[in-house]
Amino acid sequence: MSGIVVLGGGFAGVWSAAGAVRLARTAGRDLPVTLIDPGDDLVIRPRLYQADPDRMRVSLDRILGPVGVRRIAGTATAVHTADRTVTVVGRDGETAEIPWDQLILATGSRLVRPALPGAELLHNVDTLPAAAALDAHLRRLPELPAGPGRFTAVVVGAGFTGLEIATELVDRLGALAATEAATEQIRVVLVERADTVGPELGPGPRPRILEALATLGVEQHLGMSLNMVEPDGVTLSDGTRLAARTVVWTAGVQASPLTADIPAERDRSGRLAVDEQLRVLGVPGVYAAGDTAAAHAEPGHPVLQCCQHAVQLGKFAGHNAAAELFGLPAVPFTPAPYVTCLDLGSAGAVFTQGWDRQVAATGEAAKVRKRKVNEWWIYPPTDDPGELLRQADYRFSLRDIPTPFP
Repeated sequence: MSGIVVLGGGFAGVWSAAGAVRLARTAGRDLPVTLIDPGDDLVIRPRLYQADPDRMRVSLDRILGPVGVRRIAGTATAVHTADRTVTVVGRDGETAEIPWDQLILATGSRLVRPALPGAELLHNVDTLPAAAALDAHLRRLPELPAGPGRFTAVVVGAGFTGLEIATELVDRLGALAATEAATEQIRVVLVERADTVGPELGPGPRPRILEALATLGVEQHLGMSLNMVEPDGVTLSDGTRLAARTVVWTAGVQASPLTADIPAERDRSGRLAVDEQLRVLGVPGVYAAGDTAAAHAEPGHPVLQCCQHAVQLGKFAGHNAAAELFGLPAVPFTPAPYVTCLDLGSAGAVFTQGWDRQVAATGEAAKVRKRKVNEWWIYPPTDDPGELLRQADYRFSLRDIPTPFP
């Protein structure tokens, strides 16, 4: 038996592998599970807007090794659904064809980079290398000659990621400027194509978001887009030029290009159409999880490309892929109620519940919850096979995990 092959070492991939092993152990069956990813670590992607991003990772071998998951450090370059193989290029440059009985595609999403003059100067927090490059860039700012824009950051996109990095940058830039006793102005500027901040977050949390931006002094240029980037500034669509040494792009993501190898319907983000059990429609043996799956959390509400749904999708996909191999009943994807917790830097946070995003907590109470999410709940257990498999149950809630926070 070739068993289950999981492509992707993010949240969806890790929990897919763990969910498959859990069902096999529960059923008293042997099941080879292989995870393929070019990196050695699970990157804690939701934390990459914070300082010191290089510490935001956990060894995949410490998570999955104790439960017997085989790991291949390589890049999947092609999926062949007809003969059920994956082409993988290893770190040594050698190519191998890896067979599978069931495949779980969990290769995540990628930031859509714009085609505009100076796009190569844009920073982002989409990947660990990119976040580390931004962090290094910021730390070098005090070494630059004093002048307009040295401690100015322009953040393009006022969605979830844009708001978190913009509010975080206020204090980061302030601390860096203080090291030089600089008299230059600290500026963080949000540029958003829509006519309001957080357009996808709805009206519920918006008053609190606007209050936080005002408190922190984050400027807003709404109804505008970015036209050009230069080393010392940007030009907006209305002709406004802003002096800035730092420009961060956060607008738009697309599902992994590997979804194009699956002969199935895809949505506008490139996500694969799946049934209630997360099987890719019309493609036997293939499941999708995380940012590659166009699943529905509830009727009328597609899942979002976020950590919360990635974790849950992974557990269900792993369980159902193993269940299909063993001839056991599959279970429909039924995620926990949708919530959001938006970090607003030193202005606190805002926690919402439901698809209409009713505000449940703000300020310090919401900030404590955000810390629980970022620093505890989303981290899988390491070196603890029993706890990993306990949490791999699709019925398990991460909020059932005790935390060291009050």
